[in-house]
Amino acid sequence: MPRPSSSILDLARRGAEVRWNELQSELAGLLKAFPDLRSRTIPTTRQGNRGQAASDNGTPRKARRRSMSPAARRAVSVRMKKYWAARRKEKA
Repeated sequence: MPRPSSSILDLARRGAEVRWNELQSELAGLLKAFPDLRSRTIPTTRQGNRGQAASDNGTPRKARRRSMSPAARRAVSVRMKKYWAARRKEKA
């Protein structure tokens, strides 16, 4: 793919700066209208707060990882052994 010319990149940068300034002014207007939004925390990860309930103080709780029971682990083991045995049989 050919590289865009410097003039196109310059125009894109200017457009991005204009849009950034528009967003900043819109944010300032929202914070002026709703000052309580200022105290909320902004998620810093990509996932953010999806799938996480807020605790009593408003901070997101750490997601717990579900653990497999020993019986479930054995069932998966048996299922996968059967699967791989069938694959080896097909290959041979």
